[in-house]
Amino acid sequence: MKKALPYLLALLCIPLSLFGQTRPSHLGSFDNQKLHWGIQVGYTMSKFDLRYSEDETLRKTILGVTSYYSPGFHIHVIGDLRLNDNFNLRLLPGITLISRDMSYSWSEEYTSTHWKYDLKRNVESVYAELPFQVKFRAKRYTNFRPYLIAGACFGYDCAALFKNKNNNEESIIRLNPVDLRYTAGVGFDFFLRYVKFAIELKMSLGFVDLKVMDDDYYTQSTNNLLSRTFMLSFTFE
Repeated sequence: MKKALPYLLALLCIPLSLFGQTRPSHLGSFDNQKLHWGIQVGYTMSKFDLRYSEDETLRKTILGVTSYYSPGFHIHVIGDLRLNDNFNLRLLPGITLISRDMSYSWSEEYTSTHWKYDLKRNVESVYAELPFQVKFRAKRYTNFRPYLIAGACFGYDCAALFKNKNNNEESIIRLNPVDLRYTAGVGFDFFLRYVKFAIELKMSLGFVDLKVMDDDYYTQSTNNLLSRTFMLSFTFE
Protein backbone atom coordinates (compact mmCIF):
# COMPACT_ATOMS: atom_id res chain seq x y z
CA MET A 1 0.00 0.00 0.00
CA LYS A 2 2.80 2.40 0.86
CA LYS A 3 4.47 1.63 -2.46
CA ALA A 4 1.25 2.41 -4.35
CA LEU A 5 0.68 5.76 -2.60
CA PRO A 6 3.07 7.85 -4.76
CA TYR A 7 1.45 6.52 -7.92
CA LEU A 8 -2.03 7.32 -6.57
CA LEU A 9 -1.00 10.91 -5.75
CA ALA A 10 0.48 11.32 -9.21
CA LEU A 11 -2.81 10.20 -10.82
CA LEU A 12 -4.75 12.69 -8.69
CA CYS A 13 -2.43 15.53 -9.74
CA ILE A 14 -2.93 14.95 -13.47
CA PRO A 15 -6.52 16.34 -13.73
CA LEU A 16 -5.59 19.23 -11.41
CA SER A 17 -2.70 20.21 -13.64
CA LEU A 18 -4.89 20.00 -16.77
CA PHE A 19 -7.56 22.18 -15.13
CA GLY A 20 -5.01 24.86 -14.35
CA GLN A 21 -3.67 25.06 -17.91
CA THR A 22 -4.99 27.65 -20.38
CA ARG A 23 -5.42 27.07 -24.07
CA PRO A 24 -2.28 28.16 -25.95
CA SER A 25 -2.69 31.41 -27.89
CA HIS A 26 -2.27 31.38 -31.65
CA LEU A 27 -0.44 34.22 -33.43
CA GLY A 28 0.65 35.68 -30.10
CA SER A 29 2.60 38.58 -31.63
CA PHE A 30 0.25 39.30 -34.56
CA ASP A 31 -1.27 42.46 -33.08
CA ASN A 32 2.17 43.89 -32.38
CA GLN A 33 2.89 44.32 -36.10
CA LYS A 34 3.18 47.96 -37.16
CA LEU A 35 1.55 47.29 -40.53
CA HIS A 36 -0.26 44.29 -41.94
CA TRP A 37 -2.64 43.44 -44.79
CA GLY A 38 -5.78 41.43 -45.29
CA ILE A 39 -8.97 40.96 -47.25
CA GLN A 40 -12.63 41.48 -46.37
CA VAL A 41 -15.67 39.98 -48.09
CA GLY A 42 -19.29 40.07 -47.09
CA TYR A 43 -23.00 40.54 -47.55
CA THR A 44 -24.86 43.86 -47.69
CA MET A 45 -28.47 44.95 -47.26
CA SER A 46 -29.22 48.40 -48.67
CA LYS A 47 -32.10 50.82 -49.11
CA PHE A 48 -32.80 54.55 -49.50
CA ASP A 49 -33.62 56.76 -46.56
CA LEU A 50 -36.16 59.07 -48.20
CA ARG A 51 -38.70 61.74 -47.39
CA TYR A 52 -42.05 61.69 -49.18
CA SER A 53 -42.79 64.78 -51.27
CA GLU A 54 -44.87 67.54 -49.69
CA ASP A 55 -46.26 68.64 -53.06
CA GLU A 56 -50.06 68.32 -52.64
CA THR A 57 -50.66 68.00 -56.38
CA LEU A 58 -48.18 65.15 -56.65
CA ARG A 59 -49.65 63.42 -53.59
CA LYS A 60 -52.96 63.07 -55.46
CA THR A 61 -51.15 60.97 -58.08
CA ILE A 62 -48.66 59.01 -55.99
CA LEU A 63 -50.16 58.07 -52.63
CA GLY A 64 -46.89 56.83 -51.17
CA VAL A 65 -43.35 55.67 -51.90
CA THR A 66 -41.23 53.25 -49.88
CA SER A 67 -37.71 51.85 -50.16
CA TYR A 68 -36.93 48.29 -49.09
CA TYR A 69 -33.67 46.57 -48.22
CA SER A 70 -32.16 44.49 -51.02
CA PRO A 71 -29.10 42.21 -50.94
CA GLY A 72 -25.65 42.96 -52.29
CA PHE A 73 -21.98 42.03 -51.96
CA HIS A 74 -18.69 43.70 -51.08
CA ILE A 75 -14.98 42.91 -51.26
CA HIS A 76 -12.22 45.10 -49.81
CA VAL A 77 -8.47 45.02 -49.31
CA ILE A 78 -7.33 45.84 -45.75
CA GLY A 79 -4.37 47.98 -44.83
CA ASP A 80 -4.00 48.10 -41.02
CA LEU A 81 -1.65 50.50 -39.18
CA ARG A 82 -1.07 49.90 -35.46
CA LEU A 83 -1.19 53.11 -33.42
CA ASN A 84 -0.89 51.60 -29.93
CA ASP A 85 -2.09 48.58 -27.93
CA ASN A 86 -5.77 49.44 -28.43
CA PHE A 87 -6.11 51.61 -31.54
CA ASN A 88 -5.52 50.85 -35.21
CA LEU A 89 -6.05 52.97 -38.32
CA ARG A 90 -7.49 51.06 -41.26
CA LEU A 91 -7.84 51.78 -44.99
CA LEU A 92 -10.13 49.45 -46.95
CA PRO A 93 -10.28 50.22 -50.69
CA GLY A 94 -12.67 47.98 -52.57
CA ILE A 95 -15.88 47.39 -54.51
CA THR A 96 -19.46 47.20 -53.19
CA LEU A 97 -22.41 46.04 -55.30
CA ILE A 98 -25.64 47.56 -54.03
CA SER A 99 -29.27 47.01 -54.98
CA ARG A 100 -32.25 48.99 -53.65
CA ASP A 101 -35.99 48.58 -54.31
CA MET A 102 -38.46 51.44 -54.64
CA SER A 103 -42.19 50.73 -54.26
CA TYR A 104 -44.89 53.16 -55.50
CA SER A 105 -48.57 53.38 -54.64
CA TRP A 106 -50.61 55.11 -57.38
CA SER A 107 -54.07 56.65 -57.22
CA GLU A 108 -56.91 54.88 -59.03
CA GLU A 109 -57.54 57.98 -61.11
CA TYR A 110 -54.00 57.89 -62.51
CA THR A 111 -53.92 54.15 -63.20
CA SER A 112 -57.26 54.29 -64.99
CA THR A 113 -55.90 56.75 -67.56
CA HIS A 114 -52.27 55.58 -67.78
CA TRP A 115 -51.46 52.05 -68.85
CA LYS A 116 -47.70 52.26 -68.37
CA TYR A 117 -46.76 52.72 -64.75
CA ASP A 118 -44.41 50.92 -62.37
CA LEU A 119 -45.31 49.60 -58.96
CA LYS A 120 -41.66 48.87 -58.25
CA ARG A 121 -38.28 50.01 -59.52
CA ASN A 122 -34.87 48.61 -58.72
CA VAL A 123 -31.81 50.85 -58.45
CA GLU A 124 -28.42 49.19 -58.74
CA SER A 125 -25.03 50.72 -58.00
CA VAL A 126 -21.42 49.57 -58.26
CA TYR A 127 -19.38 51.63 -55.81
CA ALA A 128 -15.63 52.01 -55.89
CA GLU A 129 -15.05 52.82 -52.21
CA LEU A 130 -12.33 54.21 -49.99
CA PRO A 131 -13.30 53.73 -46.31
CA PHE A 132 -11.18 55.07 -43.43
CA GLN A 133 -11.77 53.48 -40.04
CA VAL A 134 -10.45 53.68 -36.50
CA LYS A 135 -10.47 50.32 -34.73
CA PHE A 136 -10.61 50.14 -30.95
CA ARG A 137 -9.57 46.72 -29.66
CA ALA A 138 -10.51 45.40 -26.24
CA LYS A 139 -8.17 43.22 -24.21
CA ARG A 140 -7.36 39.90 -25.84
CA TYR A 141 -8.55 36.71 -24.11
CA THR A 142 -6.71 33.63 -25.36
CA ASN A 143 -7.65 33.50 -29.07
CA PHE A 144 -10.56 35.96 -28.96
CA ARG A 145 -10.65 39.77 -29.06
CA PRO A 146 -13.72 42.02 -29.55
CA TYR A 147 -13.46 45.46 -31.13
CA LEU A 148 -15.38 48.56 -32.22
CA ILE A 149 -14.95 50.51 -35.45
CA ALA A 150 -15.94 54.01 -36.55
CA GLY A 151 -15.07 56.04 -39.61
CA ALA A 152 -16.11 57.52 -42.93
CA CYS A 153 -16.35 56.25 -46.49
CA PHE A 154 -16.03 57.91 -49.90
CA GLY A 155 -17.84 56.07 -52.67
CA TYR A 156 -18.11 56.62 -56.43
CA ASP A 157 -20.93 54.87 -58.29
CA CYS A 158 -19.41 53.51 -61.50
CA ALA A 159 -22.88 52.47 -62.72
CA ALA A 160 -24.65 55.78 -62.07
CA LEU A 161 -26.89 56.90 -64.94
CA PHE A 162 -26.82 60.55 -63.94
CA LYS A 163 -26.21 61.69 -67.54
CA ASN A 164 -29.15 59.74 -69.00
CA LYS A 165 -32.40 61.49 -69.75
CA ASN A 166 -35.42 60.14 -67.93
CA ASN A 167 -39.21 60.20 -68.37
CA ASN A 168 -42.29 58.37 -67.16
CA GLU A 169 -41.88 55.58 -69.72
CA GLU A 170 -38.43 54.51 -68.45
CA SER A 171 -37.57 52.56 -65.32
CA ILE A 172 -34.51 54.64 -64.47
CA ILE A 173 -33.86 56.57 -61.28
CA ARG A 174 -30.81 58.73 -61.79
CA LEU A 175 -28.32 59.15 -58.95
CA ASN A 176 -25.38 61.38 -58.33
CA PRO A 177 -22.24 59.22 -58.45
CA VAL A 178 -20.51 60.60 -55.34
CA ASP A 179 -21.60 59.37 -51.91
CA LEU A 180 -20.19 60.13 -48.47
CA ARG A 181 -21.11 58.01 -45.45
CA TYR A 182 -20.53 57.56 -41.75
CA THR A 183 -19.67 54.03 -40.63
CA ALA A 184 -19.89 52.36 -37.21
CA GLY A 185 -19.88 48.75 -36.09
CA VAL A 186 -18.67 45.94 -33.88
CA GLY A 187 -16.50 42.92 -34.60
CA PHE A 188 -14.82 39.87 -33.12
CA ASP A 189 -11.28 38.72 -33.90
CA PHE A 190 -10.49 35.00 -33.73
CA PHE A 191 -6.84 34.03 -33.75
CA LEU A 192 -6.51 30.76 -35.64
CA ARG A 193 -3.32 28.81 -36.15
CA TYR A 194 -2.26 30.50 -39.39
CA VAL A 195 -4.64 33.43 -39.88
CA LYS A 196 -6.65 35.97 -37.92
CA PHE A 197 -10.32 35.65 -38.81
CA ALA A 198 -12.98 38.22 -37.87
CA ILE A 199 -16.75 38.57 -38.07
CA GLU A 200 -17.90 42.18 -38.34
CA LEU A 201 -21.32 43.85 -38.35
CA LYS A 202 -21.55 47.53 -39.27
CA MET A 203 -23.94 50.17 -40.54
CA SER A 204 -23.18 52.81 -43.16
CA LEU A 205 -25.23 56.03 -43.20
CA GLY A 206 -25.04 58.41 -46.14
CA PHE A 207 -25.35 62.17 -45.66
CA VAL A 208 -25.32 63.28 -49.32
CA ASP A 209 -28.56 63.55 -51.32
CA LEU A 210 -28.10 61.16 -54.27
CA LYS A 211 -31.18 62.16 -56.24
CA VAL A 212 -30.92 63.80 -59.64
CA MET A 213 -34.08 65.84 -60.23
CA ASP A 214 -36.18 64.85 -63.25
CA ASP A 215 -39.63 65.77 -64.58
CA ASP A 216 -41.10 62.33 -63.95
CA TYR A 217 -43.34 61.41 -61.01
CA TYR A 218 -40.96 58.71 -59.77
CA THR A 219 -38.22 61.18 -58.96
CA GLN A 220 -40.45 64.02 -57.80
CA SER A 221 -42.23 61.77 -55.30
CA THR A 222 -39.26 62.10 -52.89
CA ASN A 223 -37.49 65.17 -51.53
CA ASN A 224 -34.19 63.34 -51.00
CA LEU A 225 -32.49 59.95 -51.30
CA LEU A 226 -29.85 58.98 -48.75
CA SER A 227 -28.03 55.65 -48.65
CA ARG A 228 -28.49 53.18 -45.79
CA THR A 229 -26.50 49.94 -45.74
CA PHE A 230 -25.99 47.09 -43.27
CA MET A 231 -22.87 45.01 -43.84
CA LEU A 232 -21.95 41.57 -42.53
CA SER A 233 -18.25 41.10 -43.22
CA PHE A 234 -15.69 38.33 -42.87
CA THR A 235 -12.04 39.34 -42.72
CA PHE A 236 -8.85 37.35 -43.16
CA GLU A 237 -5.60 38.95 -42.03
